[in-house]
Amino acid sequence: MKKVQRKFNPTIFIKNTKQTIASNKLMTVLGLLIIGVVLVVTAVVWSGSDAQKSKTTLPSTTLTDSCEKSATITYSCYKNQLNSITYSEGPSKAVKLVKTQFEKIPFVKAQCHQLVHVIGRAAYDKYDDLGKTFVEGDHFCASGYFHGASEEIVVKKGPAYFSKNANKVCSVFVDRSRYKEVDHYNCVHGLGHGILEAEDQELFKALSVCDLLSGIWQQQSCYSGVFMQNIMIAQGSDAVAPNKSKYLKPEDPMYPCTAVDNKYMSGCYIIQSSYALSVSSYDFAKVFSLCADVADSYNRIVCYQSVGRDASGGGNNLEETKKRCLIAVSTEAQINCIIGAAKDIVYSFHSDKEAMGFCQSLPEHLLDVCQNNAKSYYSTF
Repeated sequence: MKKVQRKFNPTIFIKNTKQTIASNKLMTVLGLLIIGVVLVVTAVVWSGSDAQKSKTTLPSTTLTDSCEKSATITYSCYKNQLNSITYSEGPSKAVKLVKTQFEKIPFVKAQCHQLVHVIGRAAYDKYDDLGKTFVEGDHFCASGYFHGASEEIVVKKGPAYFSKNANKVCSVFVDRSRYKEVDHYNCVHGLGHGILEAEDQELFKALSVCDLLSGIWQQQSCYSGVFMQNIMIAQGSDAVAPNKSKYLKPEDPMYPCTAVDNKYMSGCYIIQSSYALSVSSYDFAKVFSLCADVADSYNRIVCYQSVGRDASGGGNNLEETKKRCLIAVSTEAQINCIIGAAKDIVYSFHSDKEAMGFCQSLPEHLLDVCQNNAKSYYSTF
């Protein structure tokens, strides 16, 4: 079965893992950004995979890409080009260019989520109407277009405006007769991206601004945008002029998760493994060890499942995914790596068939937990 580029299902990625947690701690909204993280890390880990190449259906009409012909391919060139196309021809044309170049240009694949962020920001600037901007959008590359649209609101109108209108910006998406819950999530998550930028990349300040939102669901969705933006900064938006975040430390890969208040930790640990892998030459054993050092059992499990998502990389190589999870020394780490991988495989194929095949290849002590979580997760689709 071919994988499909589908709309995000806003279900909790860590859902139904209570059997692996000793306490009865409340499960909160943690994993709505998971596929975005997959695309962040996958470009490096899985770029040579045939399965990854089958993931994207390319448009039949070839568009002219002026940046492809540049001596040095840069983010700045693509940003200017995509902005121009969005303003003159609309966001769908700009997204079409990214889709066309996704397999042809390694830089486009590696920076895809950031590039569709650019299109979303330009689209909001063009329409000045968030509802219309979302209607014109595309979920390609982990819904980055939608994140960029609401990011632009915060950056364009400023922190003072957001502080006064925090719970109004995304309120239109609460109307389920017109929008899906995923639209609400993408809006609030995008606010987190924008808040970090508007607050001059001051992560702790940005997290406190997210607290202005009502309800844990919105707050957690916003936190996830802040932490994801922090890692995107470290990636470097331009191949020739990389940026740096002062809230990431190569010598301490789990920072800032180790420094934020407890209520922010799960939102951090669910993405931080991707950064830890990138600064450890994708040494999975080392990152499992880093997760093992997380004292809180709940966040340790979140960390292990995050590694499982990275190990899967969109379900590109199931045998390699199994090998990576089995690198883990402890049973707890193996189980939760498998859970994270199984859910990622289900999401990537929008089916539990491939995940069940993956589960069947596992040692007996991992079989049931893999199957149960794959079935349970797929039932939410």
